Amino acid sequence: MFVFSIKSLGFRISAVLGSLAVVLSIVLIFSLSEKYKQDKYMQVASKAGDADERIAFISSFGWEIEEDPIDVREVYIPDEFDDTYNAYNEIQLSQDYDLSAYKGFQVTKWVYRIVNYPGYADKDCIQITLLVYNGYVIGGDVCSVELNGFMHGFKK
Repeated sequence: MFVFSIKSLGFRISAVLGSLAVVLSIVLIFSLSEKYKQDKYMQVASKAGDADERIAFISSFGWEIEEDPIDVREVYIPDEFDDTYNAYNEIQLSQDYDLSAYKGFQVTKWVYRIVNYPGYADKDCIQITLLVYNGYVIGGDVCSVELNGFMHGFKK
């Protein structure tokens, strides 16, 4: 035979509801803080939703490019960064971008050929990569695809 006390049952329900409220509050605070970080960043990010905006962004650094991209694809920013991603994010941090705010996100990678890189003007090996999320640049680099090449931020 089971005997339940109304007083005991009410306490249990209150405890469960209280715990649920705490968990929901934590989830809400975390999701809003991530959204705030992205929204805050987007306020200073450069538009890159269409070809003209991407070309204007690239030109603002003095680069001349072939207007047709070499490559366009969706890429995934991993949830956890390994040494390679940490090193790449250091380049981003040096130019006021931070890919850690986009861990777990899918972004569009646009790659263009630079035609006026000093010392490489006659070669097809210098590229600029833009990482774009929701129409805004969130990172990228300039690199040489030659053996023992280089990689740096957008500035010359």
